[in-house]
Amino acid sequence: MRTMEKIRTFIAVTLPDDVSEALGAVSQELAPQVPEKSVKWVTPERIHLTLRFLGDTPVDKLDDVASGLDRVAAGRAPFTLHLDQLGCFPNERRPRVIWVGVRGATEEVAALKEAIDEMLDPLGWEPERRSFHPHLTLGRVKRNHRQVALPWGSPVVSRPIPVDAVHLIESRLRPEGPVYTVRHTSSLQ
Repeated sequence: MRTMEKIRTFIAVTLPDDVSEALGAVSQELAPQVPEKSVKWVTPERIHLTLRFLGDTPVDKLDDVASGLDRVAAGRAPFTLHLDQLGCFPNERRPRVIWVGVRGATEEVAALKEAIDEMLDPLGWEPERRSFHPHLTLGRVKRNHRQVALPWGSPVVSRPIPVDAVHLIESRLRPEGPVYTVRHTSSLQ
């Protein structure tokens, strides 16, 4: 029996260069405030707004996901988000993920994410149970360094994030960090 080929994928909004650069500057400002090597920082060009992590995706389902994304995007007008403030998951006492939140058209991005979940359900991806909190991951705190204290809730320099497309992205994990390849783009119209 032949095993089905799978690739690791997610659906996301990519960022304009100026937003990526601004987030890189935030990371550089925060890095000296935490113990050395306590956080694995995301390189600015890899930061994105994840709408849905699909994980191991059968290659033969990629066309169905892509055409579903086209249908979801076709019925939506582009909108704009803005960088907001510094936050973390799961909580400030023991942060694991350091992120910057977004403000602006948050209802629109939540509705887009919900429509994507509904489209994916018949394809084999059940809707996520946890609530959606749109954010841009700056770094992940390493297991042995949970006592990281940063100025949680402090604002970052606001930059507009135009949301005019969603992307199906392949993620190949490498020792030096993931390599992302856009497999499909669906434009909001």
